[in-house]
Amino acid sequence: MTIIHNLGFPRAGAQRELKRSLEAYWAGQASQEELLETGRALRAHHWDVQSKAALDLVPVGDFAWYDQILEWTSLLGVVPARFAQSDDAPVSLDTLFRMARGRAPSGTPVAACEMTKWFDTNYHYIVPEFTPGQTFRIAREDLFEQIEEAQALGYKVKPVIPGPLTWLWLGKGDAFKGVADPGKLALLDALLPVYEQVLARFKTQGVEWVQIDEPVLALDLPEQWQEAFRRVYQDLNQSGLKLLLATYFDDLHENVELLTDLPLAGVHVDAVRAPAVLQAVQAILGPEQVLSAGVISGRDIWRVDLEHLSQSLQALKLDLGERLWIAPSCSLLHVPVDLRSETGLDAELKSWLSFAVQKLDELKLLRGLLDGTLDEAGQQAVQTQQAALKTRRESKRTQHPAVQAQMANIDQFRRQRAPFAQRIDAQRNKLNLPAFPTTTIGSFPQTTEIRTARRDWRGGALSDAAYEKAMQAEIEQVIRFQERIGLDVLVHGEAERNDMVEYFGELLGGFAFTQNGWVQSYGSRCVKPPIIFGDVVRVTPMSVAWSAYAQSLTERPVKGMLTGPVTMLQWSFVRDDQPRADTCRQLALALREEVGDLERAGIRVIQLDEPAFREGLPLRKGDWQDYLDWAVDCFRLATSVVSDATQIHTHMCYSEFNDIMPSIADMDADVITIETSRSNMLLLEAFEGFEYPNHIGPGVYDIHSPNVPDKDWMLRLIQEAAKRLPAERLWVNPDCGLKTRGWAETEASLLAMVEAAKVLRAAA
Repeated sequence: MTIIHNLGFPRAGAQRELKRSLEAYWAGQASQEELLETGRALRAHHWDVQSKAALDLVPVGDFAWYDQILEWTSLLGVVPARFAQSDDAPVSLDTLFRMARGRAPSGTPVAACEMTKWFDTNYHYIVPEFTPGQTFRIAREDLFEQIEEAQALGYKVKPVIPGPLTWLWLGKGDAFKGVADPGKLALLDALLPVYEQVLARFKTQGVEWVQIDEPVLALDLPEQWQEAFRRVYQDLNQSGLKLLLATYFDDLHENVELLTDLPLAGVHVDAVRAPAVLQAVQAILGPEQVLSAGVISGRDIWRVDLEHLSQSLQALKLDLGERLWIAPSCSLLHVPVDLRSETGLDAELKSWLSFAVQKLDELKLLRGLLDGTLDEAGQQAVQTQQAALKTRRESKRTQHPAVQAQMANIDQFRRQRAPFAQRIDAQRNKLNLPAFPTTTIGSFPQTTEIRTARRDWRGGALSDAAYEKAMQAEIEQVIRFQERIGLDVLVHGEAERNDMVEYFGELLGGFAFTQNGWVQSYGSRCVKPPIIFGDVVRVTPMSVAWSAYAQSLTERPVKGMLTGPVTMLQWSFVRDDQPRADTCRQLALALREEVGDLERAGIRVIQLDEPAFREGLPLRKGDWQDYLDWAVDCFRLATSVVSDATQIHTHMCYSEFNDIMPSIADMDADVITIETSRSNMLLLEAFEGFEYPNHIGPGVYDIHSPNVPDKDWMLRLIQEAAKRLPAERLWVNPDCGLKTRGWAETEASLLAMVEAAKVLRAAA
């Protein structure tokens, strides 16, 4: 029979059990043992789910308390000196949490490690920090204990670990210049022996197969990194274990040659993103090597055409026999857990969807089709799925005539504004802002009172009028607070918004929403990505009334806050029956109408957040320009409807910008705000080297940590920024929105930020 396996399962729980347990522990409301018990229960449940789907191998090591890369970094004992980790003591769970978020129930608060996007996904990993002469050791036992847990429950396990080259590539250090710096490869001499020790431990535990993830093979690798693969896997092959090298997220292109004659038991590839990769890898396989075909998407929520997929794999099956394995394309971390809990979706739309549990069911059915072993129930399940796909193809609900007419004439819409030098003079005259103007990114703390009001309103316990009054009260509180502390450009605080994408999607046509479709973004942060199933159309103004009300309360400018088209695309599950660029342009047209209405309502500053702009960049540079062309076009399509005197802001966070600066400049936002506090202003090197022409707000307050920065810390960061960029172009702001922070830390941090700006103005 064909082997089926899984690369990883969502770890947060169908009801976000891990999130709740983590936050209770961090807040001192639960013990560490209670947290550990939650982890044990979740792992046991997830292994049981996968076992019932008839997986031949169950992954272990896909669970993480915060992030899987941080777990591995901690296991290897790579803890920056500021965390005061003893050279021979185990790395504790609280040290891991301090590395992730700067604070834990025990240990001294300290600056957290940098966080950035995991390849082209909306998942964030904690960046390893290296020093010259970095040492490595086995410093945590969690992974080995989890293997014992699974084995004690009777499962045949497959440990999942990051590959050494991917892990090194993702890390940073003051001695190294960027992720591609070949100098990091010198660390292999000390690193590989510890990998060998880990594999030896697996061997003593009775493990047969080990999955080693090397998604870096989907990138353009410099020659020295390519050459390192042979050395690394010759060394790791000494373990006597069967190594399955797993890569995903794109094609291998020339990197497929790196796998030739490597002493691997098998190779996993992403045949959803790159169907042709199967034949390319098949051609270089040795006579005993396994080809694991990732044919069920781990990145979207659409059901697959099982009959077509089975037919497309028949030739491989005939050639490879039992050496053909099938699996999801990547870890199922990126999709919700179980469709069965979605009772609010209509039956037709629900029949088009597949979450993690259903994807494992699809995998089982696909094996039955390939092997000719489907029973009557399986045959009926396939027929039901094929009928649902036919219904989707023929459905009229995915099309909107007015949107189709706009798309047919898309080139008629203006994308060009006057030159920035001309615009900024008009904006200065209108806004009359001081030097180093202060603002925030948009959201303020989402308190229990706000969430309760929203819940009661949605449940019918609070009338529309009462809900509006409650939100207006929250808006007024936020406006008065900002006036009191002296911020220059205010925001309304976004009390009415559940999520920066979901909120707008609920007011647009072509979107659907889940009740429990949670996906982990980082740590305890989970989001419910909307589902774009049809043409996107603006049905009603979405933010105008709230922004206009806020502006009516103050003489200071209030920013209208919108989520940009690229981020709405990237942070949704997007229809796969038309090009993503077309869907993004539909979003841009809808937002263009909203931007125009905001300006007509008297809003003089409008921000379209695009934190996912870099995230959407294809992994291969050869594919970049096409994406950048339509992504920039969509932003300008959405924003170029305003007059020169209306100031357009955008916000980007936790991304590397160096290699796409021309496109960021082409977006032509009047002000861009970015994350720089965790990276100690290093991200500004991109804007400095490119001589970015417009205004920029480098974040000085890391909102993903509960630590409160003091005035001197923020002042130092802005002074560092002023060494790199003209002071007259600099704004002062946090890294990101304040939704997840408490009011006490928010007030203290923003007060310090305003005071730092005053010092800068006095010295100017």
